[in-house]
Amino acid sequence: MKLINEYIDSLFAPTDKDLEDVLTSIEENGMRSISVSPGSGKLLTMLVSLSQAIEVLEIGALGGYSGICLARGFGSEGYLTSLELEENYATLAHQNLTKAGFGNQVTYLTGPALESLQILKENNKQYDFFFIDADKLNYINYLNACIELAKDGAIIVTDNVLAGGSVADSNSQPKRYSEFMKEFNKTVAEHSQLQSVLIPIGDGMTVSRVIK
Repeated sequence: MKLINEYIDSLFAPTDKDLEDVLTSIEENGMRSISVSPGSGKLLTMLVSLSQAIEVLEIGALGGYSGICLARGFGSEGYLTSLELEENYATLAHQNLTKAGFGNQVTYLTGPALESLQILKENNKQYDFFFIDADKLNYINYLNACIELAKDGAIIVTDNVLAGGSVADSNSQPKRYSEFMKEFNKTVAEHSQLQSVLIPIGDGMTVSRVIK
C-alpha cells in the first residue's frame, strides 16, 4: 500500500512549495504529521472542481494542507468553512491558506465539531461539498450532520477509511479505530441517502453523493 501510494504521488501529485511549506510548519509547531497524502489532496482538488462546489465544509483543519487542496478546486469563486478543535491549529491553517492566496475565502470555527455543526444547522447553512478528517470515533455523527447540511447532490469525502489496511487485512497492525472504520464503511455503503464508493488512495477515502 505504501509503495503504491508513493508511485501515485510521484507521478500524479508531486508536492509544490505551498504544500511543502504547510508540512514544514506542522513539523516546526510540534503537530502530528497526519495531513492527507499528495495524491489524496490532488483528488480533493479534482472532486471539488468537477462537482463545481462553491460552499465547502471541512471537519479537521490541522495545518491547512487539505484546506489548500479544497480551495484550489473552487478557485476564486468558492468559500471554505473549516471546523477545528484546537485554536492554534486553526491559526496556523489560516496563515498557510493566506500564503497560498485563499486567506479571504476561509472561515475557521473552533471548538468541538459537533457543536459547530449544530450551530451551522440552526443557521440554516447548506453546503455543496464536505471533507471529514477528524476524530474517527465521531465519523458516523459527522456523516449524519453533513447529510443534514447537504444540498441535494452534494459530495461527502471521508479520509482514513482503510485504517492502514486493517479494515480488510487481518494481518495488518490494527489501528485503535479499526472497528469504528469498519462500522463507518458499512454505514456509508448501505445508507439510503448516499451513493458511495471507497477509493484506495492514501489511507482510503469514501466518496459519497447525497440524495435527498
